[in-house]
Amino acid sequence: MSHRIHIVGRKNSGKTTLVCELVREFTARGLKVATVKHTHHHHELDTPGKDSHKHRQAGAAAVGILSPHMTALFIPTEREQRGESRYVQFEVQFSDCDLILVEGDLQATAPRIEVWRSTGSESPYAANDSAIAAVVSDDAPQGLTCAVWRRQDVATIADNILRVQGLNT
Repeated sequence: MSHRIHIVGRKNSGKTTLVCELVREFTARGLKVATVKHTHHHHELDTPGKDSHKHRQAGAAAVGILSPHMTALFIPTEREQRGESRYVQFEVQFSDCDLILVEGDLQATAPRIEVWRSTGSESPYAANDSAIAAVVSDDAPQGLTCAVWRRQDVATIADNILRVQGLNT
């Protein structure tokens, strides 16, 4: 998963909107894109009461759902699995993808770009995190050492992501 980039930012900063716009942009360019939504909250991803959930409750180590048009796989994350090792489980499924966009995971060591709006009183994470490659904003954040990419220019953001990933097309 060497071509993975994280879109990070505070709640309601526009991360999901940007990820969706980037998926459309990259797909229009002929790239195959996968996405991962990272959350630090514990959510039950399976539906309680459904057969797949009952299988897990009975002790299955992993549960898959296969339909004519969709596949899902539920694998419990080991408590000791932290950091980058959490993304290894996607390698096989995403091996034919050109780019993986992860929404969230501020602690990732893979390249990160931050979506930021000045509506809040908080400064961008990038102000205190030099590992963030760029801030995406239509505002003018001050005191940053990283690049600032215009939020409304999705094509240029996509170009910059490809450059950061070494995927210039």
